[in-house]
Parts: sequence; C-alpha cells; structure tokens
Amino acid sequence: MVFRRGQRVEIYRRSSDEGWADYMDEYIGRHGIITDPDTAINDPDALVEVSLEDKGTHRFPQDCLREIT
Repeated sequence: MVFRRGQRVEIYRRSSDEGWADYMDEYIGRHGIITDPDTAINDPDALVEVSLEDKGTHRFPQDCLREIT
C-alpha cells in the first residue's frame, strides 16, 4: 500500500521490521495521521512518520500500519 500525507491510519500490529523497538508496543491500537509518507523514495521498507493522537509524532515501519476511514 502507498501511504499519502493526511491519510488516517491505525498501528494495528507489531512489525517484523528491524526498525520496530519494544517501546512501540504501547502504540498498537492507536490512530494517527500520516505526516511524512516518504513519497520521494517510495521504498516499501522505509519508515513512515505518523502523528498519533495524544502521543506525538513517531516513525513506524509500513507493515504495522493500515488505513482507517
């Protein structure tokens, strides 16, 4: 899936990517908005910047994100 700036997403599972850190487990189930989809590179392995509701902005691997409507 290609993510776009402003798209609403959920961190719905733990990522298998090496960029996932243990502290990120607390964000599973949280919703946020894509602020930097890394479209210049368009690398499916690149981290995506997400602004989480009440938790600040963080970078997540793409395999833990899914679009919500």
